[in-house]
Amino acid sequence: MKAQLLEAKGNLQKMAVSIPLTDDEQAAVEDGQAALDQLLDRLADTPTPAGPTPRELDVPVTARLLPLVDVRQGGTGSALR
Repeated sequence: MKAQLLEAKGNLQKMAVSIPLTDDEQAAVEDGQAALDQLLDRLADTPTPAGPTPRELDVPVTARLLPLVDVRQGGTGSALR
């Protein structure tokens, strides 16, 4: 489940970079990322099927994806990924 949440978070970040978003849409993406961060934090103390929690397994529950930055090359207006 954690992998799916991290993937969802990555998809939100990709969308924020690849799709032109209005200010309201950008705020919604950021809110979604914050909600996923909170859920991952809460799941850190939920036992896995094997018994130990992610925190006990020393899984970095505070892992955050780096922010994606729109990079433009030579004035072409296309973002590099």
